[in-house]
Amino acid sequence: MSRTALAARHRSLRALGAAATLAVLLTACGSGSGQETSGAGAADGTGINTSPRQDRIRGKKDAEAAGLVPAKIRERGTLRIGGSADAAPPLGFYATDDKTRIGVETDLAVLVADTLGLKPQFEEVSWENLFVGLDSGKFDAVFSNVTVTEERKEKYDFATYRLDDIAFEAKKGSGWKVKGPADVAGKKIAVSSGTNQEKILVDWSEQNEKAGRKPVDIAYFQKDTDYYLALQSGRIDGYLGPSPAVSYHVASAGQTEIVGSLSGGGADIQGKIAATTKKDSGLVDAYAAALDKAIADGTYAEVLKRWNLSGEAVEKSEINPPGLPKP
Repeated sequence: MSRTALAARHRSLRALGAAATLAVLLTACGSGSGQETSGAGAADGTGINTSPRQDRIRGKKDAEAAGLVPAKIRERGTLRIGGSADAAPPLGFYATDDKTRIGVETDLAVLVADTLGLKPQFEEVSWENLFVGLDSGKFDAVFSNVTVTEERKEKYDFATYRLDDIAFEAKKGSGWKVKGPADVAGKKIAVSSGTNQEKILVDWSEQNEKAGRKPVDIAYFQKDTDYYLALQSGRIDGYLGPSPAVSYHVASAGQTEIVGSLSGGGADIQGKIAATTKKDSGLVDAYAAALDKAIADGTYAEVLKRWNLSGEAVEKSEINPPGLPKP
């Protein structure tokens, strides 16, 4: 999707002091791994390990899927994976050592690499540099909550692995509910630049103006701490972001609430999150085959359950399905 996190949200989980409240949210989550958590940082009673020792759910090499990987990458033996450096739990954030990357995106990328018989090699960069990295050949794949859009399909290939839903977050007790464009008319709402959330909000604002209503006052922040503070102080009315990240913050902070949700693909299309690769790189079939193998053997479901995202599971990986329409 989304650049699914705010630009330059540099390790803001710790800046927010969320480590102290993490257990509140994670009591609703199970690892589904069948393994006991170990090491410092495991939230008591949750089954979720937030320490650097992740005990990740691992896949087994599948010869058929691995055979779809281009020869030069098979010979290299590594899969170079780009991820956003933003801190957006449970999608991608830092463990208790403040340097080890964890989250559902990392877990699924590892599962795909395992299934393809490749060693995952991660690098976290800013959102815009994820696509620069694909364009230059620096990355073989991006696993970073990227939504399929028709515009992106012109340059990239996609193999879907999660449903994409987005949500509006507001101060608790706001009494505000969002179901469509009219509900955001005249409101000041924060959103991440370059995301499908931004595109949807801009479209809704234009619809409001055409209908004689006030446009949306769209705000942009460099860090998640900034828009959290803006929500609490009343400087903005709401924030529109990925549903998993919004739900996580609502549960962990206890000061905000979800006031509306919708598909990340807009009103007419169910948004899909996908493994992203440079168009015609020869890798998209391998990614889809690896994901389908993980879906079939149950490891995919275990990963989503671990992060409390079972509701976003897909039945199969689709290659370049219909995406968010162009503006």
